[in-house]
Amino acid sequence: MLNSEFIFSEKRSNRIKRHILFWVFAWLYYELVIWMIYSDVWDKSVYTVVNFYTVLLGLFLLVPQWLLVYPLLYFVLPRYLLNKKYVTAVFWTAIFVILSAILNKIMVRHSNDVLSILLPKKYPELLYNISHYNIRMAIVNVSTGGFTTAAVAAGLKFIKDWYLKTQRNLQLQKENMEAQLQLLTAQVHPHFLFNTLNNIYSKAQTESPASANMILELSNILRYVLDEGKHVLVPLENELQMIKDYINLERRRYDDKLDLYVSLPSKTENVYIAPLLLLPFVENSFKHGTSKMLNNPWINLKIELKDISLFMKLMNGKKQSTMELNGRYGTGIENVRKRLDLLYKDRHTLQINEDEEVFVINLTMELVKTDMAAPDQSQTTSATVYE
Repeated sequence: MLNSEFIFSEKRSNRIKRHILFWVFAWLYYELVIWMIYSDVWDKSVYTVVNFYTVLLGLFLLVPQWLLVYPLLYFVLPRYLLNKKYVTAVFWTAIFVILSAILNKIMVRHSNDVLSILLPKKYPELLYNISHYNIRMAIVNVSTGGFTTAAVAAGLKFIKDWYLKTQRNLQLQKENMEAQLQLLTAQVHPHFLFNTLNNIYSKAQTESPASANMILELSNILRYVLDEGKHVLVPLENELQMIKDYINLERRRYDDKLDLYVSLPSKTENVYIAPLLLLPFVENSFKHGTSKMLNNPWINLKIELKDISLFMKLMNGKKQSTMELNGRYGTGIENVRKRLDLLYKDRHTLQINEDEEVFVINLTMELVKTDMAAPDQSQTTSATVYE
């Protein structure tokens, strides 16, 4: 019994089985048509021979169609016909028709050797017809059967693709509704959190100014994550400021023990980036790098911007075998990998290199700029050094 999992599955084994099943049905159809034709021609004394011949002839007619059907479905249709390159589509279709017809002619002509043995001599007309089977007749047979088979196969393929696309859309709608529900549920908590932080900040201003600054920076980070994180694009300046606030918070944990160098671009006007793409790398360098080092922890972060091209190099010291987790580099970085592939598929390169004591990330991205004026070649870089 066929089920939807078998029919619509993308597993290679199921696909092969579907193709075999399709051609078996096509062969049975050809056998039925050929038998109906010959049942009115031959008398009962040669039914056994005729039945064997119909099996043989059905294969001779069907196999050459593979040279036409599969190229039409997986080459001509997606590459040329759907892209409205009709002249090229007709050219390649003609090529595959001719190749299929040549194979058809060869196979049918060879059936003459079998028939000369099996058929009685009183039926020479069939042997004569096959011996005079030419390329024109082969083209007609291949075209008639091949285009019909290709049309049926294409229809089944479109139905399958439509079903899978519909299922994906339904799944995306479901996930979107769940995400919106989670967002509505979570919106109650940020208000309470920010109000609490504001109360603590007000009290800490008089009792501990240093703690007040840390609370303010934490509040800025949380506000950025909650407010800006839901946008498609945010100003690069905002993303860099959030990184500064995060680094300042982390730096206070180390007092003067952390050797930190940060260099960020000073001019980022009209340049936009997807939110929260850079922070996970910085967070990872603290979480899995410097926090595991007992002696001389260090981080070196350099971000450059040339027109809309962003270049980031992040290096940090590490304790041996602390960064790599079973071939992964932390959930944050794995999530960023996926987001980069989705949002900047052909507009980024990410290289992660690691040895026993150093972890290096090189990231290049093509960002978005709202102002299409000529790029400012005088753009400079400001560096902030913490020792």
